Amino acid sequence: MINKLASVSTNTKIADDVVIEPFTSIYEDVEIGKGTHIGPNVTIYPGTRIGENVKVFPGAVLGAVPQDLKFGGEYTTVEIGNNTTIRECVTIHRGTSDKMKTVVGKNCLIMGYVHIAHDCTLGNNVILANYTGLSGHVQIDDHAILEGKVAAQQFMHIGSHAFIAGASLVRKNVPPFVRAAREPLSFAGVNAVGMRRRNFSEDDIKLIEDIYRIIFVQNNNISKGLQSLDEDLPDSALKQMVIDFIKNSEKGIIRGLL
Repeated sequence: MINKLASVSTNTKIADDVVIEPFTSIYEDVEIGKGTHIGPNVTIYPGTRIGENVKVFPGAVLGAVPQDLKFGGEYTTVEIGNNTTIRECVTIHRGTSDKMKTVVGKNCLIMGYVHIAHDCTLGNNVILANYTGLSGHVQIDDHAILEGKVAAQQFMHIGSHAFIAGASLVRKNVPPFVRAAREPLSFAGVNAVGMRRRNFSEDDIKLIEDIYRIIFVQNNNISKGLQSLDEDLPDSALKQMVIDFIKNSEKGIIRGLL
């Protein structure tokens, strides 16, 4: 149902049961899947792709051109996965020639006044609390949670199941399964609560605790920590996941315990 006070281009692909409330503007080249609800005073620009059963609250702006001086008008998109909720006044900008798209995965909760800049990639089940800001090219993996007013600089990578405390400044990559806090941002323990909520076994949680104890507590630099990890713990998928993340973090990871 499209309210008569909404402005919707005829050059769109909108499922028949989509609800679009008054004073919303939807430009050409927009796709919206079935069961989605678009609230009042929302602006959706060309190149936006919204999945099924998405909820978009008043004041959100989706698909605006990026705030990047290198942007040359290339055709890029914003893609939002099924069952995601986008709260009041969220802004999500299109990609640039780097990735050509900005992506928010399935089942995400993007709270009020969050900004997601160009070329960011969010996995599934990600939560960004109020006023969080992501600069361009940030990658956030599945099930990560960022509390309110977190700011991430360009090209940061936040691992799956990570938890970042409110008002943190993310200047280094945050490995999977950790809690990060303090200034500068540092390892503050393992996200055991989140792992239990997602049905990880106690053995898995203990293994992750052992992994980060070796990396952050028992060794005074990351290289030695990785060497000790390789020598002291048996091979496993979780261990390899952490090793791969750290080795692929060209900009480095957060520091250990202060």
